[in-house]
Amino acid sequence: MLVRNQFKLLSIIVPLATLVLARFWPPAWWLFAIILPLIALGIYDLLQRKHTILRIYPVIGHMRFIFEYIRPEIQQYFVESDTNGQPVNREFRALVYQRAKGVRDTRPFGTVFDVYRNGYEWVNHSLAPKAVHEKNPRVLFGSPDCLQPYAASPLNISAMSFGALSKNAIMALNKGARIDGFAHNSGEGGLSPYHLRHGGDLIWQIGTGYFGCRNANGEFDEALFTEKAGLEVVKMIEIKLSQGAKPGHGGILPAVKLTQEIADIRHVPMGQDVVSPPAHTAFSTPTGLLEFVARLRELSGGKPVGFKLCIGRKSEFLSICKAMLETGIAPDFITVDGAEGGTGAAPIELTNSVGTPLRDGLIFIHNALIGTGLRDRIRIIASGKVMSAFHMLRLMALGADTINSARAMMFALGCIQSRHCNQDTCPTGVATQNPARYKALDVEDKSVRVANYHASMIKNLTELVAAAGLDSLNELRPWHINRRVDGTETRNYAELYPCISNGSLLSDSGREGCWQTDWNEASANHW
Repeated sequence: MLVRNQFKLLSIIVPLATLVLARFWPPAWWLFAIILPLIALGIYDLLQRKHTILRIYPVIGHMRFIFEYIRPEIQQYFVESDTNGQPVNREFRALVYQRAKGVRDTRPFGTVFDVYRNGYEWVNHSLAPKAVHEKNPRVLFGSPDCLQPYAASPLNISAMSFGALSKNAIMALNKGARIDGFAHNSGEGGLSPYHLRHGGDLIWQIGTGYFGCRNANGEFDEALFTEKAGLEVVKMIEIKLSQGAKPGHGGILPAVKLTQEIADIRHVPMGQDVVSPPAHTAFSTPTGLLEFVARLRELSGGKPVGFKLCIGRKSEFLSICKAMLETGIAPDFITVDGAEGGTGAAPIELTNSVGTPLRDGLIFIHNALIGTGLRDRIRIIASGKVMSAFHMLRLMALGADTINSARAMMFALGCIQSRHCNQDTCPTGVATQNPARYKALDVEDKSVRVANYHASMIKNLTELVAAAGLDSLNELRPWHINRRVDGTETRNYAELYPCISNGSLLSDSGREGCWQTDWNEASANHW
């Protein structure tokens, strides 16, 4: 800060001094008043390590920070809202930046939300609030079949691959995870050296392309999987069935972002888009999926294994439930991805119009597992546009055990949502393979910001729980969250998202309406 102020002082003093010199030597005005201060500022921008934008765009990058400086006074007039009336993007992006930087994130003058707008949500507080008991809450993953269960943070980094993100971004995320003790999902692009360098806990995602554990034909390779799954930093294995941003479609890494290093890690050819198949080849039925889960658990030495999906046809998930009942095999966790989830590249129709939104998918899976008597055996992870502690709280009230976040973690790295991810021209070095850009992202500084953001989220989450008069996250229930649905009418989540009774789907009398129809269509032997 001192050096920065010295440069600012220099840019003021030199022009003033040269005004006098200009009377006797006119060219000096141009040399000292304009050129030299800009050169000095540019040199400073290139040498500093706090702001990636200034390292990539010296001098002109300051325009962004000028607007950022005045934004708090005007943002309430330009706030963007989602369909539930909750301000997103600008308000919450600013919140993430502040928490990541470790600066004050309190707000004067009360809420910027329209509390009488349909869709406004809040948590019931208690007149007998509790002290915060769980300062570092943990959620245990791993069924009795697991020899190496994992105690996870309530908030972890969602799946983002090396290739989609730069090597520096991956290293900063992983080191941030190690600093504050939470997990980093690798994404489907395989385990790169940059995931492993700093020793943060990893959830290794296995997609339909089997990147990092595939043979020359693109099929699953048990030997390669066993070798990498045995690494100490790999804590859990996640099989990706589908992704909220492009469900029913394979992952895409545009050719412009494919380097030889990434091609070697993924075992794919250069010069073309890397497109994962839409479906797995290692299995083709619900029973086959569960047998694959059991096989990966065995090959990994007993680590927790689960799968990720965005809900589409409900009967297909009930088919998986039936397969669990018939085989006795259950995953250790299920990650529910919402249709509102983000991606670096996807067809617009799939991004906007395919897949079930997170809350609808979450409550369905939660109910399906309760109705089949399987909920106590399986953890649920929720993923989709989570940026504040209240976002976490309301998903946990609906049944999520932990939360994954991608968008907010990118903001913590410095992402400004320029939406150039698929063009390799990311202005902050986060989602690019251009060394001139990603080398400007300082791993040491950004890893601290990622850790800061996580720590602040957990702190605020535990304070919300205490304000509700609860001792732990386990006590959260749907009735703790309210929503304005129409004018003066409000309802709590228990009324909006009713739960079915334990084991009710196992008998004909317990299935009502669409549950009966979907159950009849479901089969353990086919999707």
